[in-house]
Amino acid sequence: MALYIVMAIIAYAIGSVNFSVIFSKKFAGFDVRQKGSGNAGTTNMLRSVGKKAAALTLICDILKGVVSILIALLLGSIFKAENTALLVQIAAIAVVIGHTFPIFFGFKGGKGVATSLGILIMTNWQIGLICLVFGLVLIILTRMVSLGACAAAILYPVLTLFITEHYITGSNNSYLIYSIILAVIVLFNHRSNIKRILSGKENKISFKS
Repeated sequence: MALYIVMAIIAYAIGSVNFSVIFSKKFAGFDVRQKGSGNAGTTNMLRSVGKKAAALTLICDILKGVVSILIALLLGSIFKAENTALLVQIAAIAVVIGHTFPIFFGFKGGKGVATSLGILIMTNWQIGLICLVFGLVLIILTRMVSLGACAAAILYPVLTLFITEHYITGSNNSYLIYSIILAVIVLFNHRSNIKRILSGKENKISFKS
């Protein structure tokens, strides 16, 4: 039990390192949460700071998920965890919660999409790529990042029902409840976006240079 608690704390701490706030202050001299949508994520970084800062934020947020899963696997191997899949899942949920409610940044963070992508690719690369492509296609068609993110989040638990291979540890059955929890977190973080989508008032991104 202690191992799972320690893993949750480590992953939460990793998630709490908010790169959008760090990079916005470094490159633009302000906290990105005080601009645009007020969200500490890649999309708001793109709109408020620029492409370079947004790209760095995206990469680092993805890596938070990747690193958390790698640490879970390492600790599971060193301490011979009874359920490595559960350890991985705890790490995944904790790092997303840390990203959303970062202890180092006043508990006001991002929406967890990029970090979740890192998690999905690590835990099952096939599911991760399907969700990524599905989300990107919707974003391109609608120019709404939030719609692509929410749709991919909903797709994730569905895919765990049908895809039985390529899991980093454990079986698809052991990931179903976890995938639902992760999807709910992402959807909860997008609740204001969902309201705007339904009312036709959601912000759209521009693909022009």
